[in-house]
Amino acid sequence: MIGRLRGTLVDKQPPWLLVDVAGVGYELEASMTTLVALPGLGEEVSLHTHLTVRDDAHLLYGFAREQERALFRALIKVNGVGPKLALAILSGMDEDAFIRCVMDDDVKSLTRLPGVGKKTAERLIVEMRDRFPHWEGEGATLPGEGTASAPATREDPLAEAEAALVSLGYKPAEATRMLAGLEEEGSTEAIIKAALARRMAS
Repeated sequence: MIGRLRGTLVDKQPPWLLVDVAGVGYELEASMTTLVALPGLGEEVSLHTHLTVRDDAHLLYGFAREQERALFRALIKVNGVGPKLALAILSGMDEDAFIRCVMDDDVKSLTRLPGVGKKTAERLIVEMRDRFPHWEGEGATLPGEGTASAPATREDPLAEAEAALVSLGYKPAEATRMLAGLEEEGSTEAIIKAALARRMAS
């Protein structure tokens, strides 16, 4: 089991990122919450990881904080929730926001997330109440988190943001509406963050 990686951030194409660890490139899928927290390319990162082994693939997921990984692992134990939907949930809201939704029976907020209908939201609320991990402590943070770092140069951040939203489960037309007018946000990660915030506030 691969539980943690520390290395150089080589590339990030949301929702994917590539980390070089002693000459070996590890491809990971991450939530938008983690991707936004990443430093610039060429910087060192330390990520908590979760490895899923399938018959046709070994999939590695990366998380900026131990708490986010713990919630991911709790989510995928819920009936009908796989890694893709768990990442979509973590991309749309952080751990504290999700806990509030569950404790407040906030079905409406959960159904704003891609792939989460009313029945799934109700199931999440019922099953997650007793599955919350221990949330004590601040958890691990990425080196450089909270500091300004120059975004990587991209040919079309808006197109990359749309592709990332579609990969999370949003329909292309919905992703286009979410991104309308966000061209000036700058980097792909900033555009995605603004689009998700707009979606959750609608």
